[in-house]
Amino acid sequence: MAGNSYGTLFKLTTFGESHGEALGGIIDGCPAGIQLDFEAIQNEMQRRKPGQSTIVTQRKEEDEVQFLSGIFEGKTTGTPIGFIIPNTNQKSDDYSHIKDSYRPSHADYVYEKKYGVRDYRGGGRSSARETASRVVAGAIAKQIIPTVKINAFVSSVGEIFIDKPYQDLDFSLTESNAVRCPDWSTAEKMEDYIKQIRKEGDTVGGTITCVIQNVPIGLGEPVFDKLHAELGKAMLSINAVKGFEFGSGFCGARMKGSEHNDLYNEDGTTKTNLSGGIQGGISNRMDIYFRVAFKPVATLIQNQEVLTNQNTIIEQQGKGRHDPCVVPRAVPIVEAMAALVLTDFYLRNKIYSND
Repeated sequence: MAGNSYGTLFKLTTFGESHGEALGGIIDGCPAGIQLDFEAIQNEMQRRKPGQSTIVTQRKEEDEVQFLSGIFEGKTTGTPIGFIIPNTNQKSDDYSHIKDSYRPSHADYVYEKKYGVRDYRGGGRSSARETASRVVAGAIAKQIIPTVKINAFVSSVGEIFIDKPYQDLDFSLTESNAVRCPDWSTAEKMEDYIKQIRKEGDTVGGTITCVIQNVPIGLGEPVFDKLHAELGKAMLSINAVKGFEFGSGFCGARMKGSEHNDLYNEDGTTKTNLSGGIQGGISNRMDIYFRVAFKPVATLIQNQEVLTNQNTIIEQQGKGRHDPCVVPRAVPIVEAMAALVLTDFYLRNKIYSND
């Protein structure tokens, strides 16, 4: 299986399955001499871990990171950083009923057709549990670019949206509720709706908005390695993501150029920011902002038709512990992937500038 690594200079390779002994990763290209804040790394893991509230999966995992290499006396050594995250609360029997069937909108069918074998326990390698390793790497990446501020938050659940621009939101409130929405009145509606959906044995999708501030000018390359293209690839690699738009996004397709152009101020900043902080694939020091769309979780706790490996259709109900809405736990994952992209380009820029 290819495609387990991401990055050019700051590179993460992940390994492990949802119900294996452990997940883990190797970070290559981390600069030497970075004093790591291990509490901050573990805090990011707490934000992503299962079982943290009544509106997410009730699988209980502490997700404690064990570093194996690349760190001495709290500082990075410049050598590969190896780490593992033990799995301690697998309930593989919850998935025995699907070992001979393929769930709709899961990777089960294509995995078996491509590889000739699949780990049906929680989706194996295709499980969103793989993203725990990304959060570790993202937490380290954030410490390489500490002046860059990355804030993601839930901006919609189903048809419930925040109706304010991000400039009017207080990002410090994002962690104050289970939904991770920085607007309290909207958060209450979202949480009530997710609880209702859960009682129905159904699931619902949503969107996450990410705002990146204090990004220096010049990150990104103008052809195939555009900054927004890499951000898009990073976000679309996250489980359940169905869409990515930055700046004006699809709304820009309905506008005139006279409406859409960001006119300059004398200092090189712009009066508006429909470009989303990126022009020609390169950061322009304005805020970078984008939105990521997540589909409803595919496992339903209600009957639906499934395909068996004997090419018959049967009715089957999902079992086990699943998120009725994935977006609250995906917030730190979006931030982590954004940090990986920005750190990689930051290091590439340092090489080119001989800084």
